[in-house]
Amino acid sequence: MLDLKQIRENPQAVQERLNRRSGNFDIQPILQLDQQQREIEKERSQLQARGNEIGKLVGQKIKSGSDPKGPEIQELREEGNQIKVKLSNLEPQEKELKAQIEALLLTLPNLPSDSTPVGQSEEENVEVRRWGDEYKPQNPNILPHWEIGEKLGILNTERSTKVAQSRFVTLIGAGAALERALIQFMLDRQTEAGYLEVIPPFLINSESLTATGQLPKFAEESFKCESDDLWLAPTAEVPVTNLYRDEILAAEQLPIHHCAYTPCFRREAGSYGRDTRGLIRLHQFNKVELVKLVHPSTSEQEHQALVQNAEAILQALKLPYRVIELCTGDLGFGAAKCYDLEVWLPASGKYREISSCSNFLDFQARRGNIRFKEAGQKGTQLVHTLNGSGLAVGRTMAAVLENYQQPDGTVRLPEVLQPYLRREVL
Repeated sequence: MLDLKQIRENPQAVQERLNRRSGNFDIQPILQLDQQQREIEKERSQLQARGNEIGKLVGQKIKSGSDPKGPEIQELREEGNQIKVKLSNLEPQEKELKAQIEALLLTLPNLPSDSTPVGQSEEENVEVRRWGDEYKPQNPNILPHWEIGEKLGILNTERSTKVAQSRFVTLIGAGAALERALIQFMLDRQTEAGYLEVIPPFLINSESLTATGQLPKFAEESFKCESDDLWLAPTAEVPVTNLYRDEILAAEQLPIHHCAYTPCFRREAGSYGRDTRGLIRLHQFNKVELVKLVHPSTSEQEHQALVQNAEAILQALKLPYRVIELCTGDLGFGAAKCYDLEVWLPASGKYREISSCSNFLDFQARRGNIRFKEAGQKGTQLVHTLNGSGLAVGRTMAAVLENYQQPDGTVRLPEVLQPYLRREVL
């Protein structure tokens, strides 16, 4: 959530930075409501001060000998009663204005970082670097991952549709083992890199989704349990970040680095007709997520390290990829700066996103009221939050099935995975 004080004091600068994003965002309604609320707050404060003054005057005059039932005391008491009536009318008005302001603030995305490339769409994203061109397979007859997976008998979509609906997959035999091996491998590497593993709840409440920015904007993207205020987690970012919601941490606790495996559930609203086959765009998928809560002074450094932690998985698997810095028009709702890792899928001859590594600065922390306190200093500060996939497991499997496909129709496993599966070939 954006800082209301920043909007109030620097409206032009805030509006200009919002305009760098795609979409139309207008802060004028917030400014108007804020002005009304502050005028009511001023009036309320003046009335409360006068009410307190009257209470003291009545006490002083009675103590000095004035008749408690005399006209002078009665007049003061009448004025006090009128003030109470006015306050009883003003307080709900002020509360309603504050609620309207907060509702509007929740719809505004984060301000892009000054270092984020300016652009209107993904076509203006900036390629930062590539890795692993020497590992791109030369076999011209590579099958798409879903075809080789079905031929090997390790995944099935037809029966999954019978059990659920389209955009679900069942992994079978070596396919299930490969998925499990990828999860374990990713967790092992990230814990070795210093992340503390957690297994959070997979069902989360509305307050948690609001804190990390999925609500109210992306309600249609998530699955809700109708009988409860619970949603299926769209990503581990939500429950892991919210472990610290409404807490004041000691500065010495920072940075906090967590990794977490969770199944993830998304409706993929608006994506119908795209990636209807295979493991790229499913309603249910597995992911290992990296989440950081850090001191603002180390935020950018931590972001670069996060990207490198995600890259390390692809490098260990020897999967070719590129790093893309997203422009302002392609940034996610809560991100101030974001790098996408895109893995090479040879069957389609394209790089496809496998991880988004975002720095939210204090955007999520303000929504979730996550603060820290420096020893010996007054007040608290908002932490900075960051996250990224380390990695999306299904997309990693797709990349393995295509990049390691052999001319004889088998798939040779990456060396680092062979100990997990106790085999070299699928």
